[in-house]
Amino acid sequence: MPLKRMALEIGMGTDIRGADYTKAAVRALRDALWHNSLGIAAALNMPTDAMVVEVIIGVPKPELVNQAEVLAVLPHGTGTIKVVEGGLEIFNDTGTGSTVIANAAAIVRLDIDRKALR
Repeated sequence: MPLKRMALEIGMGTDIRGADYTKAAVRALRDALWHNSLGIAAALNMPTDAMVVEVIIGVPKPELVNQAEVLAVLPHGTGTIKVVEGGLEIFNDTGTGSTVIANAAAIVRLDIDRKALR
């Protein structure tokens, strides 16, 4: 059966002084996930680990994100991650440090049987 999109969750995270791209990305995904309590799987009599979560992170330098560390945030299901160019990096007045802002999208899908929903 095909995976059906059930939810889109969006978040933002920052590392104010450390310019740590992974820390900002982890905070962005937590922001997206921690404001929700998805009961979709349970409502369909499916385990929460049946969820397939596609994570998309936007930061100015995608290669600086530890993808495994970001995916470790997911409390349920299995996840994939794609890190793309986006977000912001704001340098301080002296150019010696910066703030990194990451954006996150978590797309939650379930493999559902449409006939079972009728």
